[in-house]
Amino acid sequence: MKSRSPVFSEKPERYGQCICPDLGVVVRAGVVKIRAAAHGEYQGVKIPGTVLPELHTAGYWDVPNEQTWGLDWHRNEGIEFTHLFSGKLGFAVEDKSFSLRPGQWTITRPWQRHRVGLPNVTASRLGWVVLEFGVLRPNQPWIWPQWILLTADERKRLSTLLRHDERPVWNQDPAVTEAFKRIAKAAESAAKEFDRTGMALAINELLLAILRSLERQNIPQDESLTSSKRAAELFLGQLPERVDEPWTVELMAEHCGLKRSRFTSYCQELTNRTPAQYLNHCRVKAAARLLREKPGMPIVEIAMECGFSSSQQFATTFRRIKGVAPSDFRSAGKRV
Repeated sequence: MKSRSPVFSEKPERYGQCICPDLGVVVRAGVVKIRAAAHGEYQGVKIPGTVLPELHTAGYWDVPNEQTWGLDWHRNEGIEFTHLFSGKLGFAVEDKSFSLRPGQWTITRPWQRHRVGLPNVTASRLGWVVLEFGVLRPNQPWIWPQWILLTADERKRLSTLLRHDERPVWNQDPAVTEAFKRIAKAAESAAKEFDRTGMALAINELLLAILRSLERQNIPQDESLTSSKRAAELFLGQLPERVDEPWTVELMAEHCGLKRSRFTSYCQELTNRTPAQYLNHCRVKAAARLLREKPGMPIVEIAMECGFSSSQQFATTFRRIKGVAPSDFRSAGKRV
């Protein structure tokens, strides 16, 4: 997914490709080496469009020195697996930060907001695979690529383990490391000719190694992580980042894969507000921040930026929630 700056600096992050302009600059300058095969805008040799379409990117980077950039907060459209071959690397998922050590590997799902580098990338060799299973929400069933060779039972067991335990960082496992090494070799060969079979086999080996590693650890399972209520909770938590979109209650419910009535019930339970009330609360909170942080920004632009259909609707809603007009709120901030 595209790596975006925090809310209001430009646009908040969305699901998609993690693209760091600074990374492209240092790769072209030869400061950082990347060997990867990829679809879309990811760095690396482009995979033909109809070949392994569910594979977004696979490869590694080799960073010899500390950098002045990092991958900002983002969410991927696919499940991301990474492995640190050497060096140390800062890594964060939601509210938890880690200092990855050689041999550790990570798993992040599309609904898990994460970043690499705290704030900057350090000397490291990092391998990765981003693979799409047709899910953006934790309550959706997985759609496995046809080229994944695991048996139906193995697929079910692995998807259950990955859905019912969301810890992001795992300790060294020799089989996982070997699979990532094979993926790295397949990525290196892509510069000459993309080896579809070699890459597919390496990724299959990785998934099987991950399954066996997780099963050996006898992980406690939490089925609530895949509940429809949690899907609503995650969406409501992300809504403040997406106030500019033309939401209706139906669209919000659809985004969660829920009926309007069920979504409304969850929203009331989780926020003590109706969906419309909660959306207006988020929009007004966003507008209040802009009024304070951007004193030169016209109020009508703030209204549009925060998803209001008109300045009149903005003024009415803002006064109802904050008790003052937007202009008075801004003036009071200036006097503080």
